[in-house]
Formats: sequence, structure tokens, C-alpha cells
Amino acid sequence: MLGRFLEFGIHTPDIVDSLGFYKLLGFHELAVGEVWTHKYAVVSDGELCIGLHDRPVEDGPVLTFVHQELAKEARSMADHGFEFSHLQLDDDVFNELGLKCRDGHKLSMLEARTFSRPDEASPNSLCGQWFELTLPVRNTVKAARFWAPLAPEVLRVREDPTTHMRFNASGLPLGLSESIALDGPSICFRCDDKESVWIALAQHGFQHKEYPGFEGAFMLLTAPEGTDLFLFDEDFLGELYEVEETDDSPAEDCAPRAACVSIPVRVPGKKRRRGSGD
Repeated sequence: MLGRFLEFGIHTPDIVDSLGFYKLLGFHELAVGEVWTHKYAVVSDGELCIGLHDRPVEDGPVLTFVHQELAKEARSMADHGFEFSHLQLDDDVFNELGLKCRDGHKLSMLEARTFSRPDEASPNSLCGQWFELTLPVRNTVKAARFWAPLAPEVLRVREDPTTHMRFNASGLPLGLSESIALDGPSICFRCDDKESVWIALAQHGFQHKEYPGFEGAFMLLTAPEGTDLFLFDEDFLGELYEVEETDDSPAEDCAPRAACVSIPVRVPGKKRRRGSGD
């Protein structure tokens, strides 16, 4: 439904300043197209692409996806009850649409890429291996009702001490977290080279906080535009869980050491408006 994950789009008042920060961490700048009228740059660690926009992004960062048959998909989504916060479909414009989840996080779908693909051989940044983009939510299960039809593959679930879910959103490992330690959408990395991080901190004076209180992270780096990057010794959700989704009752049988969860997903074809108040 979503197509393919493109970028984590964020507004920055100073693209040069933000570019410098990510490059010093080992991200690479990618070639961009001339789709947008505002200044635009993209950096990547070989897996995650971050779009830097010199244009105010309404209601915070945007999760952006590409769908080649966007007009057709938009009609299908409307038929299944999705409400668009933004919709631009015409032969003479760059087609795009926008959605908002119940917690106000913004999702965008475009008809084509806006930059060249990163080199798959590119090494990870100093931050290490990216494993999740995390959204703070008020209630994980209720938030999942919006995301499950869009990203039906649940990768991991943890119920204690707070409920945390991770979905495969068309190539994006998307986490939903109730943690009060999050100020906004955040990026999580598994970092094996702490020494290089400390050297970079000493040389460049990055804004940072040790042991910030989110899921055992040992470091929080804050980019000039305000993006939070959490560094961990390991994935805080551990090994992959097997999760069975249903639309009525919890699964009775689960694999050993697996977490079973029931996400009440509305059956496609039964129209009901999904929006920020769902």
C-alpha cells in the first residue's frame, strides 16, 4: 500500500549546518533532483536516508514513501476510509498525498523518487547500524490500529515495562513507543565503536547527553535542526519475535519465546474514517 520507504524528511533552518553534522558522523550526501522549489539535500548511511528541507515541515518530520501508481492507490485508500491531510493529483503536477496518524505524525507518499539511490556498498556511519525509526505515541495499541493496515508485517513486540511495537513499513523499521523520554520522532542505532564516537565528540563538540533514559541508550546525539539520534549497545527489543495478527481475539498458539499480540485491525472494505481522532 505504501510503496517503498524513501526518506525521513525534516525541516532545517540551515542546510549547510545540518549537512556538516551528518557528514562528520560518516553520512554521505546524495545527488538530488529538481522536484522541490525549496533548498533540499539528502544524506545517507547506506540504509537510512534523511531529507533536509529548507522549508517548514508542518507538524514535524515526515515519513516519505514512493508509490509509482499513486493516483490509483489514493483512490483505493479513500475507498477504505483513509482521510488525506494533503492530496495533489494532476497530470501537470508532481503527485503527492499526505496522512496523519492519531498522534499527529505525518506520512507522505510521492509518485517518484526525489534523489538518487545510495550506494548499497556504503559503510554505516559512526552511529553504527540503524535498526529503528521511533515515533512517540500516547497508546501503542491504539496507534497500531492506524499503522497495521499500512504496514501489516509486525517485526517485534514488547509489552513490559511499556508496550513497544515495531512494524516493517515498506522497508522502514517503524517503532511505536510510549516512552516519556522521547521528544519527537527519533532514530535508533546499534553502535559497536564507542571510541570513534567519543573522538568525534571531542573533536567537534556535538550536542549530546549520556544515558538519556530511553531504552538503555548510552548516548543521545542531537543534530543542529533538532533530530535525536540514540546510540545503543544492542537492539533493545532483542531477538525477533513471532507475532500473529488477528482482527478479533488473541492468538492461542505462539512459538516458544515468542510474544503473541492481537491488533484489532478493521477488515478492508468496511468503511470507517481513519484520522487523527481514530
